[in-house]
Amino acid sequence: MRGKFITLEGIDGAGKSTHLQWLAGRLRGDGGREVVVTREPGGTPLGETLRSLLLHESMDIGTETLLMFAARQQHLAQVIRPALDRGAWVLSDRFTDATFAYQGAGRGVPTAKLEALEAWVQSGLQPDLTLFFDVPVEVGQGRLRAGQDGLDRFEREAAEFHERVRAAYLERAARYPARIRVIDSTRSISDIRKTLEQLTINL
Repeated sequence: MRGKFITLEGIDGAGKSTHLQWLAGRLRGDGGREVVVTREPGGTPLGETLRSLLLHESMDIGTETLLMFAARQQHLAQVIRPALDRGAWVLSDRFTDATFAYQGAGRGVPTAKLEALEAWVQSGLQPDLTLFFDVPVEVGQGRLRAGQDGLDRFEREAAEFHERVRAAYLERAARYPARIRVIDSTRSISDIRKTLEQLTINL
């Protein structure tokens, strides 16, 4: 039986990483299933090399977009598809919704180009469930300033950039309500985790 594919999304500072390992442990304890935890960009040795470039090196937006999908292609081939095929569940910190939000709405890459790359790289594969952790931009930026010393080049973008990213996520959630579930990430950690349990228990 094919495994399940769950992705976690949100603007920088939304708090999704706070819940990733907890959710993985919760799913492993539910029937002893195998759970693979990964991230984008990254997830493979090549992907992690590309991640370092993407987060810290200035580059043309076209280069940035193509590198995102190059890392994703390797991620799918080496980690995600093999895990799903053997029945494991995959939890990924970001996937293609992030590309539509950051490179599309944030950077201005036309949607048609992103959709063409998505179709080529993913061949129809989509997450079974996407958890979008939503916070106002000012909350996310406040968390970043409080929690980190060195910010990457996406986290350093102006508030207007992150507003566009958040709006794109919300638009996609409205477009794909069966897959993308919006989670109010301003709530307490315990309340959020109750919601996560409810959303994943019957997946």
